[in-house]
Amino acid sequence: MKFIEHMQARYTTKEYAAGYKLSEEQIDELREILRLSPSSINSQPWLFAITGDQAVKEQLAEVALFNADRVRDCSHVILLSVYADVASFEQERLSLLPERTQRFYREVMKPQGEAKVEAWLERQVYVALGVLLSACATMGIDSTPMEGIDAAGFTRVLGQERYRVLVAVALGKRHPEDFNRPELVVKSRRTDSVINL
Repeated sequence: MKFIEHMQARYTTKEYAAGYKLSEEQIDELREILRLSPSSINSQPWLFAITGDQAVKEQLAEVALFNADRVRDCSHVILLSVYADVASFEQERLSLLPERTQRFYREVMKPQGEAKVEAWLERQVYVALGVLLSACATMGIDSTPMEGIDAAGFTRVLGQERYRVLVAVALGKRHPEDFNRPELVVKSRRTDSVINL
């Protein structure tokens, strides 16, 4: 299939087939795809945590709000996190970057203030989210990106004080009765969202 056909077929899964498990090979491939995700100045200000452990998924489900059933029933959940503060990013990542990119950070990003830098770091995680969702589509893995979660609760389960969870993704196989599957709900996308300049 062409990439566009995978994107036409993908949708946000609302109900998962409980008990279905992705293979270790699939998880290993997704792990490497996340590791290879692009980021501005190669900043990589993230941590990706993958779990298929039911006990951990139960902990996450308790703070997943309306996504609780998806978290419980899916095969795996990926937590996409960013450095909890700018200082941690600067201490752990900045010195590993080439001098020219460090200079860009110091001269262009840093003077904009901490709030702007935090937003910039968060956007890098969302680039990785796009890569992940696209990869899942091409691999035939159903997925659900979830911002409708208690992110602080997910961060507590993550247990990595230097990071905070921004978004999570449920992975697995759609339940045959999923109410959102494409044969029941026609994909709706704006026709005027891409223009020529």
